Amino acid sequence: MVKLRLKRCGKKQRQWVVYRIVAIDARCRREGRALRKVGFYDPLKNQTYLNVPAILYFLERGAQPTGTVHDISKKAGVFMELSLNQQIKFN
Repeated sequence: MVKLRLKRCGKKQRQWVVYRIVAIDARCRREGRALRKVGFYDPLKNQTYLNVPAILYFLERGAQPTGTVHDISKKAGVFMELSLNQQIKFN
């Protein structure tokens, strides 16, 4: 099973931390090898970059986002695009 989760980046034990949003096997540890990098999240500057086509690719194939990644994606409107894509496929 594939999960979309946050992967911590930057220096160890610093208060300014940056996260990558990655698609990773659910059995791997947080810092394990990612299948693909699909985004970036900086909580201090409140910056987010999402590769929406890549996220949609994994979500359509059954990937499960973690709670935080789900919230970030929801704010960006990824799930609206996912529902639109599914409606187009059914019609």
